[in-house]
Amino acid sequence: MYASCGTDNYDEGLGTVYERFMLNHYFERLMDSYVIRNCLEVPIYGMTGLTGINSVYLAKKGCNLMLVDTKKENILEAEKLWKSIPVKGGYDTLLHEDLSKLPFINNSFDLVWNFAALWHVKNAGLLLNEMARVSSNLVLIFVPNKKQPGYPLRKYVLDSNFFTTIDESWIDLNRITKQLKLQGMRVIDEGLIDIPFWPDTAVPIKRLFKKRDVNEEKSDKGMSKGFWRWDIMSYYRGNNPQLKDKIEKFSFLEKRSIPRQLKTLWAHHLYGLYSKNCQ
Repeated sequence: MYASCGTDNYDEGLGTVYERFMLNHYFERLMDSYVIRNCLEVPIYGMTGLTGINSVYLAKKGCNLMLVDTKKENILEAEKLWKSIPVKGGYDTLLHEDLSKLPFINNSFDLVWNFAALWHVKNAGLLLNEMARVSSNLVLIFVPNKKQPGYPLRKYVLDSNFFTTIDESWIDLNRITKQLKLQGMRVIDEGLIDIPFWPDTAVPIKRLFKKRDVNEEKSDKGMSKGFWRWDIMSYYRGNNPQLKDKIEKFSFLEKRSIPRQLKTLWAHHLYGLYSKNCQ
């Protein structure tokens, strides 16, 4: 984890906060199209920054959340963060080490999902089987995009040790799709997401560039006035509503109708949405 939840240090950097807002946009469209009342996120660790708040948008819209992870520190961080966020839906957490066997009955959740988490999981294929089993309809998987230039930069220059800890074969959407089809699911949506105008190394920008002359003086709302402070917790708590508009200014590639090949060069993540139902 790159950001600590201690002393309210919730600055995740521009790239991670941009990711979260684009994810929220996708959830908004998803909830407009499907009935989602109960949701399971498993595992909750995957993206950089604060752990466990990927599903906040769903809970703010009234969905009940179950957040599962194999590591106690991830669960504890998620619990601390969620306690300070006002939501309409309920939420619960579960520490569960064996993701090849989830402790839920069949068809327990309308949506089962994770974000850039699958390559961290041992026996990821078995987890996908379980995600399909406990979903009553939808399974949603996001994976990093190997074709954008920041990926090889991270792999071969900036963070090569990371790639000894994960299984790259499980960020292949074709492989994920084959596995879920064996469980009777079909693809209903797939595409690109998180498409700003900078490459994604998944390494915090503060580790790549030294800040100079950044004003860290606090404003009257407790927020840093410096450009480098990007804090989505302040937005979720209602203290920084202007953050969304600030982020939207960076989303022109995301919103423009340009050839998919060009978007693929800039997209940080791919996704697949799968359904059990035939309609």
